[in-house]
Amino acid sequence: MAAPMSWRRLVHSMYTPAIAGVFTRISDRLFRARDRRGGSSVFLLAPLLAEADPAPRHVSRPTGSAGAQGTDGLCSHFRWMAEHVPAFRVPGTHIHVLTSPDQFYQTMKARIKTAKRRVVMASLYLGTGQLEQELVDCMEEALLRSQENSHDPDLKVSVLLDYTRGSRGQINSRTMLLPLLQRFTSQMRVSLYHTPDLRGLLRLLVPQRFNETIGVQHIKVYLFDDSIIISGANLSDSYFTNRQDRYVLLENCGEVADFFSDLVEAVGDVSLQLQPDDSVTMLEGMVHPYKGNRQDFSVAARQRIMEVMTTAQVRQRLLNSSGDSDHEGAGEGEEDTWVFPLVQMKPLGIQVDEQVTQRLLTDAGPDSTVFLTSGYFNLTRAYMGLVLGAGASYRILTASPEVNGFFGAKGVAGAIPAAYIHIARQFYNQVCRLGQQERIHLHEYHRSQWTFHAKGLWYYLQGQGRPCLTLIGSPNFGYRSVHRDLEAQIAIVTENEELQSQLQEEQETLYRRSSEVSDSTFEQPDRHVKLWVKLVTPLIKNFF
Repeated sequence: MAAPMSWRRLVHSMYTPAIAGVFTRISDRLFRARDRRGGSSVFLLAPLLAEADPAPRHVSRPTGSAGAQGTDGLCSHFRWMAEHVPAFRVPGTHIHVLTSPDQFYQTMKARIKTAKRRVVMASLYLGTGQLEQELVDCMEEALLRSQENSHDPDLKVSVLLDYTRGSRGQINSRTMLLPLLQRFTSQMRVSLYHTPDLRGLLRLLVPQRFNETIGVQHIKVYLFDDSIIISGANLSDSYFTNRQDRYVLLENCGEVADFFSDLVEAVGDVSLQLQPDDSVTMLEGMVHPYKGNRQDFSVAARQRIMEVMTTAQVRQRLLNSSGDSDHEGAGEGEEDTWVFPLVQMKPLGIQVDEQVTQRLLTDAGPDSTVFLTSGYFNLTRAYMGLVLGAGASYRILTASPEVNGFFGAKGVAGAIPAAYIHIARQFYNQVCRLGQQERIHLHEYHRSQWTFHAKGLWYYLQGQGRPCLTLIGSPNFGYRSVHRDLEAQIAIVTENEELQSQLQEEQETLYRRSSEVSDSTFEQPDRHVKLWVKLVTPLIKNFF
């Protein structure tokens, strides 16, 4: 723990022109934690957010298992993440891995109904079926209750979706939410993010079915008061029934919830605002994403979003350095877990998740095992180079053709599963050419009548039977996630044995339904890839 520091020294040590503007926000929120249950202080954060070097830097690794290392071991192993992002320390007992689409759905419904202050939902889109309508009905029920119990209702509902995907068809995400917006105008906000890359002639020519390939709002965050679900799942019926994804619930983690609420608000501020008459407008003074200047929009959006990152990072450092003990969940469990939010928004010049992921893959040495999964296995060139050149053992899980989300689709989209077969075969052949078959294993997920959308990784240190770190959220590790879309995930670093066991069970359950890829896999008749599909695969890699 750092020695006590005077406010004059503390502010002087952290002050730079880049962060001067955030102190007004901090002063209003600095002691918000005092209104919550007491708690121990977080560990000392590293220096404030700065541009990381393009090339990942090496960090020394302690030997032995994380369990044997204790707090100092894990902290020293992953402390570098705090150089890039805010770090939140929470009790591991407050984090719960959800295991099924139905549990995810039922948890959201129950939390919405009991929310008193805020409901924040960020997703690619909201579906239009009965299950989605029930979710909207839960929002209506909560809003009605807040009005009945108060002349000045406290409950606010904010929904952030992608403009292109949320506006597709006559019945769409917008029409699903309009009745709420019309009835609860002062309590309801619907923001529709529009990528600045879809503009001009391109916007006129690209068909509605494919305009989302240019770039989308892809963050999946579902927040209810001080609890939050981080996931890769959208708000659509298949994600509530038979589309396998990942979901983690952080319960009573107010600081983390505040951060993601602020993040969604910031993205919402640079998005189109849905009006009760189904028109859209921009907030006053904000550059329009496709009518305004492209660079001006990106600069303004980046400044607004990075303000949230910097504010949270400074706040955590202030709380720690001032010896504030009123932190997450004191008295409710040991603060044995760290949460690092990772954001990737390359169109806006934000690439924090990419920097952290590259560093994590770079530092994964022979003493570790990484289980990595993606529903669309399409590693960027940089990620692939790190996996092939690192010393860690890798077990990579991807969708078999029949559980690919595009399986059976009409037109060009129907060729996407075959393109991913071709991508997987290219990767497998490269592993074999490099003689890395003993270190890198490729697996395919199988499940009748289901599709596969899970993404993230689990990190095992040498001699440890359970993972001490996981990445979970919206990124797929592919070109789109890195270069085109708005993404967010969290890195959870924990020494809580129960949480480690939950993460282990999650990982093992997914891999239990898989088969390992071998030479014979690609010799099967259903793995034949037509020449024209091979030719268009580079295009598919960049847009799907």
